[in-house]
Amino acid sequence: MIRIAAAGDIHASEAIRDRVDSAFERVEGEADVVLLAGDLTTTGEPDQAMVLADACRRLSIPVFAVLGNHDYNAGRPDDVAAALADAGVHVLERSSATCEIADLRLGVVGAKGFVGGFPGCVLPDFGEPLLREVYAETGRDAEAIAQGLREIVHCDLRIVLLHYAPVEATVMGEPAGIHVLLGSHRLATPIAEYGADLVVHGHAHAGSFEGSIGQIPVYNVAVHVIGRDFWIFDLEGVRGRSEVEVEGPA
Repeated sequence: MIRIAAAGDIHASEAIRDRVDSAFERVEGEADVVLLAGDLTTTGEPDQAMVLADACRRLSIPVFAVLGNHDYNAGRPDDVAAALADAGVHVLERSSATCEIADLRLGVVGAKGFVGGFPGCVLPDFGEPLLREVYAETGRDAEAIAQGLREIVHCDLRIVLLHYAPVEATVMGEPAGIHVLLGSHRLATPIAEYGADLVVHGHAHAGSFEGSIGQIPVYNVAVHVIGRDFWIFDLEGVRGRSEVEVEGPA
C-alpha cells in the first residue's frame, strides 16, 4: 500500500509562504509520496518557485511534479523547474521516473499536457499553421505519455501526472465554451492503450473531482476542487492488479 498526497494549482508566492510551509510539514507524516499537478507558481517567476522549493526541500519523501500554464507565463519555465529540481523534486516534462516505496516500485509519467478539447468540440489538424502547431503540440504530449508508460511497464504501480485534463468528466462545471482550453481527449489515448493505475491533473478550477479512462481512475486535484491542501489516495499494488482507495483530505 502506498499513500499518495496529490495537489495541483498551488500558485505559490511569497504572500502564501506560511501556508505552503504548513501544508508540506503536515503531509510529511501522512503520505509516502507527493504529486504536484502543475501551476506550482502564481505567474511563473523563479522566486515564486523558491517558496515551493523551500517547502519541498525539508521533506524526506519523494516529490514528483509537472509544470502548468502559470509556470510558463513569465517565459522562464526552465528556471522554475531548476529551482524545484535543486530542492530534490522530480520535475517531469514528457518524461518518467521511478522510486521504491513499501517494497513496491512506483513509476510516474509526467507531462504538462495541452489543449484540444473533447468529443463534440475539438481543435482540428487543419487550416492555419499556428492552429495546426497547437494540434501538433498536444500530439507531442500524447506521444511522450505513451513512451513514458512503455518505460515504466515493469513497475508495480503506474501513475500519469498531468496539468491539463485527459477527460471531459473532470472539467465539467467549467463553462462549456472553454472546455477546449482545459485539456484534450488525445491525452487519454495512450493511457487507455498502455494502462495506468491512477491519473491526476489540475487546471480546471471549477471542474469535477472524478472521472475515468475506461477502468482507470482520473482525479482533478486542483486545490480549488479538492478544497484543501492535499488529497490522499491509498494505492495498493500486486503484480498485475491494483486498487485505488480515495482516502480523503490531508
